[in-house]
Amino acid sequence: MKHLVLTMAAVSALFSHPVFASCPDFLNHSMRKLASTETIQFCEAYEGKALLIVNTASYCGYTSQFEGLEEVHQTYEDNGLVVLGFSSDDFFQEDNDEGDAAEVCFEKYEVTFPVIATSAVRGSDANPVFRGLGEAAGYPRWNFNKYLVSPAGEIVEHFASGVKPDSEEMRAAIEAALPATQS
Repeated sequence: MKHLVLTMAAVSALFSHPVFASCPDFLNHSMRKLASTETIQFCEAYEGKALLIVNTASYCGYTSQFEGLEEVHQTYEDNGLVVLGFSSDDFFQEDNDEGDAAEVCFEKYEVTFPVIATSAVRGSDANPVFRGLGEAAGYPRWNFNKYLVSPAGEIVEHFASGVKPDSEEMRAAIEAALPATQS
């Protein structure tokens, strides 16, 4: 009986830790930032925040959406939103050189939100974040798909490439998902 009580106490302590309390499996990973040695452990870094997760590419017709994504980042960052880009060459529109891809993001478009190193975002090779997103809400059909994730780790919406970050539809969904509006 004593062993059972201690085991239950240990399990309770483990799951009461904030990282485990609301972090879904698909976000409980670390990945390297684009053109960097720095890694981000998503659950630890973004606990309690809403996430706008986007698969990006440097040479796509939608690449100019970096401007709108940066505007969304600047507008809502202090309210608990993190825009999180995932560089991907799944549609053959990302630079093979990470330094050049980073130059497009950080110099040409002056992106200040984090962008993760180039990885697959669809199919059996998808990184664990996009595997979870894809299984739950559908894999990206093109670059600049946007997934809105609540502070509780629930996928709230999946927006196709053509939905602009500054659209009324996107802003309304973001505002509804912000931590301040969660009960």
